Amino acid sequence: MKKNSKKHILLLSASGVLLICLISIYLSRNALLRSIVDKRTSHIEQTHGLRIHYDNLEMNGLNEIILEGLSVVPEQRDTLLTLTSTRVKLNFWKLLSRKIKIRYVAADGITLAFTKRDSVANYDFLFRKKLEYLTRTSPQTAPQTNYAERINKILNLCYGFMPENGQLNNVCITERKNNNFVSLTLPSFIIKENHFQSVITIQEDSLAQHWIANGELHQHYNSLKATLYSSDSLKVSIPYLTRRYGAKITFDTLSYSLTKEIGSSKQVYLKGKARVNGLDVFHKALSPEIIHLDRGQLCYEMNINGHSFELDSTTIVDFNKLQFHPYLRVEKEKGNWHFTAAVNKSWFPADDLFSSLPKGLFSNLEGIKTSGELAYHFLLDIDFAQLDSLKLESELKEKDFHIISYGATSLSKMSDEFIYTAYENGVPVRTFPIGPSCKHFTPLDSISPILRMSVMQSEDGAFFYHRGFLPDALREALIYDLQVKRFARGGSTITMQLVKNVFLNRNKNFARKLEEALIVWLIENERLTSKERMYEVYLNIVEWGPLVYGIQEASAYYFKKRPSQLTTEESIFLASIIPKPKHFRSSFAEGGQLKENMEGYYKLIAKRLAQQGVISEIEADSIRPDIQVTGDARNSLAGEKPESSSPTAEEQ
Repeated sequence: MKKNSKKHILLLSASGVLLICLISIYLSRNALLRSIVDKRTSHIEQTHGLRIHYDNLEMNGLNEIILEGLSVVPEQRDTLLTLTSTRVKLNFWKLLSRKIKIRYVAADGITLAFTKRDSVANYDFLFRKKLEYLTRTSPQTAPQTNYAERINKILNLCYGFMPENGQLNNVCITERKNNNFVSLTLPSFIIKENHFQSVITIQEDSLAQHWIANGELHQHYNSLKATLYSSDSLKVSIPYLTRRYGAKITFDTLSYSLTKEIGSSKQVYLKGKARVNGLDVFHKALSPEIIHLDRGQLCYEMNINGHSFELDSTTIVDFNKLQFHPYLRVEKEKGNWHFTAAVNKSWFPADDLFSSLPKGLFSNLEGIKTSGELAYHFLLDIDFAQLDSLKLESELKEKDFHIISYGATSLSKMSDEFIYTAYENGVPVRTFPIGPSCKHFTPLDSISPILRMSVMQSEDGAFFYHRGFLPDALREALIYDLQVKRFARGGSTITMQLVKNVFLNRNKNFARKLEEALIVWLIENERLTSKERMYEVYLNIVEWGPLVYGIQEASAYYFKKRPSQLTTEESIFLASIIPKPKHFRSSFAEGGQLKENMEGYYKLIAKRLAQQGVISEIEADSIRPDIQVTGDARNSLAGEKPESSSPTAEEQ
């Protein structure tokens, strides 16, 4: 009995001590909370150069925190953040396991202001820390980023801080640069049983918009659904983009959903859907006109592990009437990126493609009607550690394909005489007919065979045998561009150059390359213009010098001759001018003679002419870069310093 009594006494004593400790912690919880917060804020202040102040911080019970009068001010900068008051209820059991899960939040008077005056911003401390870290850490010693871990932490933080219930009042986020500003105001953001709704007012300088956002968020299921649309009759217009990037994006409705799952090997799987209706996009780098998309939807499945992101091929893209499954993988190993993209679209109605092209992006093809079926295969594999291993495959197949009617432009216009306009920087500089009615027009059979073959061997030796594209040339050009980190080579065939000049001369942007590829495929696949006529047009419109267009003008400008009278040396010289017509003087040394470094080019073209049987091997061995400029070009060469011999990317 005595032993049991002692045990009971000890137990009661331990319980009493524990109870006293708990009571002490409970009574001193506010002082303990402020101590922890002050220690943390002090570290943040010293690290980032901030002043963080609050009027009151206390706990109500065991799981509710009250904060009042918070302000964050960067040193010698404008105030970044102010908060009038907030009450936050946390999940007590999650808190014991060092996890934050907010059950309820009520906040009032949140103001977040990003300001920049000239080159001084109140948010530059965010980038300063990153730059300081990069200067202290070499690529070899920098830790490898675990993408799955980072994404999981960010999403857990977002889900953890989004409560099932709550209300935010008077929230204002502003971005101001000198005299321009954008503000986003939420008078009331209500969350009730995982569902949220809010009216959002956007003020950009003197223009105002009113949006409505609603949706639902479930912490337990790691899921989010949201919809955004305008409460006015106008479209939603994304602010800031016009001022910062010269772009404009508007839409009727945007819907988005996201669900996160964790795999057995700690991979993160993201699934969801993004849908947009009535999308309009404008940027001069894309197209000179507004690009319109009636309906677009992405049902995605993304797999993220420690060193890669992968858009699974089960992903579905709906693009007006078109649907396809893209595959994308981005991986980083030992500091080097590996990029893979693929699309395989089996047989589908051809008109689904052409009727789905966004208005404003393919102006020449708008309204075109087609029949038959198409299938498409695309693969791009770039390992930046081994650029020579780059793979590029692109093939559009057809079955019983026909053009029923042209759209905005007749794609067969080159078959007959047509009016050609030459442009420079989007401005028309010359307009003339390509046909017998033009005094400078030269039929193909009136042009020296050596000149015809010299240009072809310089620009596109397989012109008469391919269907408008040379995949190997495009692949080699892409490898070279990646190596020199600029657009130095284009890999264009004669057909591609011709389509660019005849149909797309005014538009120098990304969309032009896509439209160019489609027009080339249509012309070559449907034989809309014969190869002979295309080459004839090419030689009559190509630029051979500043405002010198066509072989007849070029022959006279340089040699006072007709195109049929050109020698082999003169023909090879004219072929060398095409990639750099405005810089032809760079081929000459002082005194009007061709530079010695032209000899390699002459030998190469002469060898190819001999292989084609246009000249003999003996003649080819005797070819040297020796010409006499007798036309008006001689005046341009006299006394002028040669220009750089490097053609621009656009001239390529």
